Amino acid sequence: MLRSLSPRMIAVVLALAGSGGVTLQSPARPAVPVHQAQVECRFLATPQAVRGSDGKVHLAYELRVTSFHSGDRPLRLTSLAIYPDGGSTPLQTIAGAALSSLLSRPPEKAGDDGIAIAGGQTQTLFLWLTLPAGVRPASLRHQLTFAEPDGGIERADDIRLNLIPRAPISIGPPLRGGRWLAVEGPGNHLSHHWGSMVAIDGTLSIPQRYAIDWFGLDAGNHSVRGAHDSLAATSDEDWVGYRHDVLAVADGVVVDARDGAPNGKPLAPETVSDDLTARTLYGNFVILRIARGIYAHYAHFERGSVAVRIGQRIRRGAVIGRLGQSGAAGAPHLHFHLSNRQAFERSQGLPYVIQAFTALGQSKIEDTFDAAKPVALAPSPKGSKRAEMPLDGTVVTFP
Repeated sequence: MLRSLSPRMIAVVLALAGSGGVTLQSPARPAVPVHQAQVECRFLATPQAVRGSDGKVHLAYELRVTSFHSGDRPLRLTSLAIYPDGGSTPLQTIAGAALSSLLSRPPEKAGDDGIAIAGGQTQTLFLWLTLPAGVRPASLRHQLTFAEPDGGIERADDIRLNLIPRAPISIGPPLRGGRWLAVEGPGNHLSHHWGSMVAIDGTLSIPQRYAIDWFGLDAGNHSVRGAHDSLAATSDEDWVGYRHDVLAVADGVVVDARDGAPNGKPLAPETVSDDLTARTLYGNFVILRIARGIYAHYAHFERGSVAVRIGQRIRRGAVIGRLGQSGAAGAPHLHFHLSNRQAFERSQGLPYVIQAFTALGQSKIEDTFDAAKPVALAPSPKGSKRAEMPLDGTVVTFP
């Protein structure tokens, strides 16, 4: 045994080990026992795979983790592994500081030791899972590993989530021609759309999970015409998308609509009611039922432009109003999303694909404001798209 060797012989053996002549096995560290994690895990909605404008298939969903740890110091979530069905190889593993990026409000400085969850507290993880080519699981299994304050390990190992097996609904474009920038769009959980959970009547939901604010761009990829001292000095007419026709994305029935709300002024202070409904948020709007349990929400129309009435049947491509700035909108744009209910409150946002559009590149809305500065689109999967959902920051043109 090694302990019986002289100091000189030990040095020789170690030198041989370093040169590859001898392999020494380090004494195994005692295994740290893994205990059951005292946590509750819930999913806000059942996700549905959708192909994005990047050509990849994604799942967007939220995992809410509540700690019931009885100690004075919090548990720390240190790792999340996501497995397909009964598979043993994870589709994705997120650990350490990367876990903080899953929060809707990440800390300014993320720690390498994960996310703290005190007893009785909840953290919501926003997950954007990209599926490998050819992999279409029917369900997912989640494994959560926690660090105890005293160095122990806890684990929740069998957190299952079934997936919606069918493809998302295919729709036509909500606008025509031009150049349009998808702002605060799908895939961005830091946006005010996906990142905003709505708690009404005891129900927690995310109506705007896949919502897009469509801003018009000119040929130079600017959203504002002319020179201005500030955006607050612009008028609605200075914005490229203002007064463009808004289209029905599918055959359907108008289940709710409103006109007569005043037009806003760009970047003017907004007053938003504590009650979160279509009538307090949307300004002038139209809501269409386009399939059983699927509703198309359009918001912020120009005053006097709503061209449909409640109960009216309309055809895909029909003009239903004009893009404006009414309701809770800081500048002229079209807000669009699909959900599973007619009402904004207590509804869950649904994915969709647009039958045909052309992707031109990527941009950020703040880069499009100054007409004197050239706007170069960032590279991204470009060209003709079929049955894909425009993702956040994509610049597109519609047929």
